Amino acid sequence: MTGEAAQASPVSAVIIVRNAAQTLGVTLASLQELPEVVVFDNGSEDRTLEIAGSFANVAIHRGEFQGFGPTKNHAATLARNDWVLSIDADEAVSAELMANILSLDLQDPRVVYSVHRRNYFMGKCVRYAGWGNDWLPRLYHRNTTGYSPAMVHENILVPEVGREQKLRGELSHDAVREIGDFLVKVNRYSEIRRQQEKRALAAPLIFLRSIWAFLRTYLLRAGVLDGWRGLVIAVSDANGVFFKYIKPYADSRVARERPGHRSPEAKQ
Repeated sequence: MTGEAAQASPVSAVIIVRNAAQTLGVTLASLQELPEVVVFDNGSEDRTLEIAGSFANVAIHRGEFQGFGPTKNHAATLARNDWVLSIDADEAVSAELMANILSLDLQDPRVVYSVHRRNYFMGKCVRYAGWGNDWLPRLYHRNTTGYSPAMVHENILVPEVGREQKLRGELSHDAVREIGDFLVKVNRYSEIRRQQEKRALAAPLIFLRSIWAFLRTYLLRAGVLDGWRGLVIAVSDANGVFFKYIKPYADSRVARERPGHRSPEAKQ
């Protein structure tokens, strides 16, 4: 595509970031044919803003992180165009996908466009474990729809009167660069859920749900076919479930152990 075609595109890419210096450069390089890329920074302390500022089509904004769904919706309001390509700071658009996006008619705001994301774990594409065949809505008209308000695992909602259309080309996702990335994500996501989830499940139920998460990923989703990578993903899924529920459980137990705490029965 020529620069003129890019300038005529009614699409703005929108990215929320925090300390994404390791991957952001590749992401932004893949978006240079778009007229605008909104980078909404949530307090980076590395070279994220320096890297973002080196791209001519990038507009930098700063603000607080309010959960993934609400933050992405807010960032979308900062774009000049109504058509929004939502992308993460560890993803990159292939040349084929970009050409497809730039060739779209985009006359119907009710259409939500999905992309095929390939998830890479330390340099290798994962084909199973729930990471394969990953089609995600990513290009949408912000006046028609947007992200769900979920704090974690948000998704773009397809309007009831709309439809979803698949795009050609790959969106590559540098999901895991080193094993420790799993630990960081588990802790971050469970902390976000901790702020919302006040319900405390019983300890045996937490354990059973964690075991089920492992078996679902490793066996039912064929993670075993991805070798040691599939095993790590399955264990990480189990850890995610465990810490998602154990943190509210621990909070409730500690509160009960504090001096002066009275059980509901004692108050009657």
